[in-house]
Amino acid sequence: MSEVIWDKPKEVPEWVIENVDENVLAKLPPGTRIEGIYPHGASYWTRTAAIKTSQADDTKQTFFLKVSHHESGRNMMSAELVSMTLIRKTVPDLAPLPIAWGTYAVDSDIHFYLSTFHDMTDDIPEIQPLATKIAELHVKGLSPNGKYGFSVPTYQSKWSPVEWKSSWEEFFLISLKWILGKEEESQGYDAQLSSLKKALFEKVVPRLLRPLETGGNCIEPRLVHGDLWDGNCSTDVATNMPIIYDATSIYAHNEYELAPWRPPRHKIGKPYIKAYTRYFPRSAPEDDFDDRLTLYCIRFDSLSSALYPGNLRFRNIIMDNMRLLVEKFPNGYEGPHMRKGSEPQTSML
Repeated sequence: MSEVIWDKPKEVPEWVIENVDENVLAKLPPGTRIEGIYPHGASYWTRTAAIKTSQADDTKQTFFLKVSHHESGRNMMSAELVSMTLIRKTVPDLAPLPIAWGTYAVDSDIHFYLSTFHDMTDDIPEIQPLATKIAELHVKGLSPNGKYGFSVPTYQSKWSPVEWKSSWEEFFLISLKWILGKEEESQGYDAQLSSLKKALFEKVVPRLLRPLETGGNCIEPRLVHGDLWDGNCSTDVATNMPIIYDATSIYAHNEYELAPWRPPRHKIGKPYIKAYTRYFPRSAPEDDFDDRLTLYCIRFDSLSSALYPGNLRFRNIIMDNMRLLVEKFPNGYEGPHMRKGSEPQTSML
């Protein structure tokens, strides 16, 4: 039996998906007639539904509706539209078509995101199709200004800083410090964790990320989904191809995307990472690849810990990974002359 990590009721009221609000209807094609709205999918933080309709030409069409509340929900819905629009524009067959976000007419504290609806299987995509498509997203999705960050704050149930930075090390360190601060607010202060964080920030992050952009090595900011675990992707029944959703995108080091594929608790795991690197080779220094993923996974698991106050499962995982890296790299960054060099690699599909 899988562990229950959250047993509290949803905060978003159920009534928000019992009827189609007039502002949602206004975003649908002209002449749309509503046939019904039904709960669809699972989420701790939102309500989701399928809206079945008849169109002006009498064809049937179904739409997907996600609903949240408060200012955080407003920002989450608007940011998801930006993220999914960029992914859809970059690789059109990888994501549902985003339609709109907005606020309910009956309650200005209720906000929604609307897209086309896809029938999906109950399982994750096959290895090769998903690896190929995610590599294609990263190859084609170059930052518009050559910097790391995003045009709007993104939300993985919590706001995340996205101010543009020229250095990946700088951007990631700001993000990591922020989420670990939120984790402490959620779970409380721990002296051992505080010591590990200091060493992580001062030693491990420079040691693992600075070599990506020094010593002749170079990486480019790539569009990533931002939360690509098995709960945010599936297989489209109509095409038998991967489909991804619930994006919280940023322009990042492409390997950042692979962090959720590392934990053994997830269905998308090491075989997917191996397949992905056939299409988008590991960044130089290649010897640091596994340790970089461990570092990125600390960021991913820190968010999970912040979201579930009182459940220390993810904090324990974070601390184990921190110890591993801190013990492995006690001296921090020592410059390219102290390490084995490797030539940077690039790959285009």
